[in-house]
Amino acid sequence: MKNLQLESLVLGSVSTNCYLVKNQETGALLIIDPADHAERIMQKITEMGGLPEAILLTHGHFDHIGAAAELKSRYGIPICAPDKEREVLSDSGKNLTRWNGNGYTLQADQFLHDGEKLVLAGFSILVLHTPGHTAGSSCYYIPEESVLFSGDTLFRCSVGRTDFPTGSMSDLHRSLHEKLFLLPDETDVFPGHDSATTIQYEKQFNPW
Repeated sequence: MKNLQLESLVLGSVSTNCYLVKNQETGALLIIDPADHAERIMQKITEMGGLPEAILLTHGHFDHIGAAAELKSRYGIPICAPDKEREVLSDSGKNLTRWNGNGYTLQADQFLHDGEKLVLAGFSILVLHTPGHTAGSSCYYIPEESVLFSGDTLFRCSVGRTDFPTGSMSDLHRSLHEKLFLLPDETDVFPGHDSATTIQYEKQFNPW
């Protein structure tokens, strides 16, 4: 990683990875999948000396969005989410917050499309729509840093579940083989749960 400082927090009832991505030159910072415990995220941002610029969601499940609204309010920053995830975000059954006991919905400020190139915190970020875990699941790829944030699409030697609303195993298989496994082998992969991996490792050892 050249200009990127990356910190992560494991948060919430199902141990979700929340990533804080800081531009070391400017201090600008991105929050990816703020799972829960906004106060812990804010404390880490303060420790990093970061200046939050935006929140990026890989998908709309409860364990990836729990602190988003509070962080948006605290820092006055937009919530960015995949366009095809509107249905999940706006339905407390489909986003599983009702299952978690406190059903709610979330409205994004900016909806993102497959192939869109974002410039946030000084990074050029490619949005990759990777349906399967949910219909709108997406990954965020930073080519210059050789980094991919894969949400619940790709895990170390595994993949995300497809038995939740809008999930599809056939879509997930296509997302892996037609998008993610076409990225450079040296790409570091930071998933929504469990430990980091690389594209090369997953192409070689992931049973999917």
